[in-house]
Amino acid sequence: MNLSIVIPLLNEEESINELYHWIAKVMQSNGFLYELIFIDDGSTDTSWELIEALSKEHTEVKGICFLKNFGKSQALHAGFAVTKGDVVITMDADLQDNPEEIPELYNMIVKDGYDLVSGWKKKRYDSVLSKNLPSKLFNFAARKTSGVSLNDFNCGLKAYKSEVVKTIEVTGDMHRYIPVLAKNAGFSNIGEKVVQHQARKYGTTKFGAERFVRGFLDLITIWFLSRFGKRPMHLFGAWGAVTLFIGFCLAIYLGIDKLFINPYGRLITERPQFYIALTAMILGSQLFLAGFLGELILRSKKDAKNYIIKERLNVTQKE
Repeated sequence: MNLSIVIPLLNEEESINELYHWIAKVMQSNGFLYELIFIDDGSTDTSWELIEALSKEHTEVKGICFLKNFGKSQALHAGFAVTKGDVVITMDADLQDNPEEIPELYNMIVKDGYDLVSGWKKKRYDSVLSKNLPSKLFNFAARKTSGVSLNDFNCGLKAYKSEVVKTIEVTGDMHRYIPVLAKNAGFSNIGEKVVQHQARKYGTTKFGAERFVRGFLDLITIWFLSRFGKRPMHLFGAWGAVTLFIGFCLAIYLGIDKLFINPYGRLITERPQFYIALTAMILGSQLFLAGFLGELILRSKKDAKNYIIKERLNVTQKE
């Protein structure tokens, strides 16, 4: 199969049929053998009934329906798990992503050799204050923090090699950072394509301003996990050792001062340096122990695998 198209959605009953026929027209004109996977993320309208009707009429249409709204990341994760195509395309169901972009995205993966190609909505038909400006700030922070040079991390229209979606784990709200997850997993050939963005035709956006707050918090999380997720002692242990050393040096200074320099001065417990030293040693010990416990937890995971095999030669996977 050439292509798997994964479409997460929530309450998009007005656009599902129109989107399917638009995609089908593009696929037929380009001769693609494809599957179209809708993931209904707990819709309360008739979205799932429409997907069921389409699947009965068209064998290429498949669907997954969540019991409740779990989020876009979980929807993508479920879709990625069942894809069969050599190339996987993700797009939103609100008709703001243009299916006409799919053939070129496919060619960038197959012919140009990219592992992942992300769409860039260079010209957006969204509110400047509520979406455009916050999105620019968010993308700037993501570029600087992750080291992935993309202009639009949050564009839903992306193309992937099948190996990428089968390797990465998209959980929480990490769908915004799939390119970063791919890079951390070793898929470094990441490209970008300017795509046509269209104004929303039906309904309203399902994401509010709080998504940017969650996005920045997730950015901090993924930065930490990418740098120290496999070696927490390098962060907590280092800062703990430095803080403990500062506290220890202050304690030694106070002891020498009291014993040899100013034995009849104020009591050590009356000096602010004593409390600074005590706090520093306590914090340093706690940070060091946090790093040590983190290392123990990582090593205690029986199913932990800190590597990805690219190819096998005359060996088989042991069950």
